[in-house]
Amino acid sequence: MSDKLHFSLVSPARELFSGEVDHVIAPGTEGEFGVLAKHAPFMTTLKNGVVRVLDGGDTTMRLFVRGGFADVTSTGLTILAEEAVNLDSIEAEQVQKDMDALRIEILEEGKDSGKHEALEEQYSYLESLKAALLH
Repeated sequence: MSDKLHFSLVSPARELFSGEVDHVIAPGTEGEFGVLAKHAPFMTTLKNGVVRVLDGGDTTMRLFVRGGFADVTSTGLTILAEEAVNLDSIEAEQVQKDMDALRIEILEEGKDSGKHEALEEQYSYLESLKAALLH
């Protein structure tokens, strides 16, 4: 039997996954990276993107993260995400509806609004989430 990697993905809301897997691929700010069992320790920041969990050669789970940190230690990989969702639990149509409503709110608030930057950041996140759903 091959070695397994212990992988945990945690967001402020909850732990999305904890278990033994073969391989995890994550969106680092310096580029996408993969982690297998017995990987050399390192820590890095994450950008918005998809974390893929693989068993054998098959992707068994796709989780969308909104930034955070990845910590590889001798005991495994832990991802602490600012926000994370399982892509299987989201529908592209709902994301598009959320984007449409947010675009209206952005236009109503105007560029001089104190909320403008936060609204634009949320819109960018939804765009990334929708793109991940479609790929």
